[in-house]
Amino acid sequence: MKYKNPRLTVDGAIVSEDKILLIKRNKFPFKDRWALPGGYVEYGEKVEDAVIREVLEETGLKVEIKKLFGVYSDPDRDPRGHTVTIVYLMNAIDGKLESDDDASDVRFFELEKLPELAFDHKKIINDVIRWLK
Repeated sequence: MKYKNPRLTVDGAIVSEDKILLIKRNKFPFKDRWALPGGYVEYGEKVEDAVIREVLEETGLKVEIKKLFGVYSDPDRDPRGHTVTIVYLMNAIDGKLESDDDASDVRFFELEKLPELAFDHKKIINDVIRWLK
């Protein structure tokens, strides 16, 4: 019997002074929409290491984990197939803000003035906003 399993992803929520860090996606799906920095967990990799790696790759920032925020598992959250994401609240500790080849832009947005978002990131960010208040 062959089992179909969801793929595991991670996302980092970096909030500073009522602003959140987002990347502009440079690839399908949701090309040119904004998203939390994150990506797939590699085989043999701890999720904590994956989120730190993904944020560095996509934003140029070295980060530390503040808190495990939540798990989002709606089977329809990604048009490529069922993914489960683990979301962390994070602090930037070093580095220079710059996008890479997965992202065409990276910047902080006011929590109350968000652009059009990819995946279910609007729900995730709204949950973060509620938690912060």
